[in-house]
Amino acid sequence: MTGVWIVLGALALALAFGGYRQLSDGRAKVERAGRQAHLDAARLGDDLGEQATFVQFSAAVCAPCRTTHRLLSEVAAEEPGLAHIDIFAETRLDLVDEFGITRTPTVLLLDGAGVVRHRIVGAARKSEVLGALQQLSSRPAA
Repeated sequence: MTGVWIVLGALALALAFGGYRQLSDGRAKVERAGRQAHLDAARLGDDLGEQATFVQFSAAVCAPCRTTHRLLSEVAAEEPGLAHIDIFAETRLDLVDEFGITRTPTVLLLDGAGVVRHRIVGAARKSEVLGALQQLSSRPAA
């Protein structure tokens, strides 16, 4: 009988974790003022967008990374002043460590000055991406 309870407990734990991941994956979270970092074209090896830049950390074997890449490339192509930079996490461990990247895909949304304003962990949702861009464009100039 104890074995049944262990199996049921493990199943409940797995379901709870799966539910948490489904609710939290792909959500745009605002970076707190104390944690906001700055990235520039020299460190990224590519030009930043005038309005905003998506910096995507990916892995070679990552299906959600390909989906997120396609989504962000489409959004950047449709909106003037946006750029999308895709970085393979294993090639830039310095940035992975600096920004606490623990899984791929992780997307940092930079404003026009290169300040990290939003972070999206997991497969990005178009509504979240557009919402983060809207918040960024409505932010008063610093």
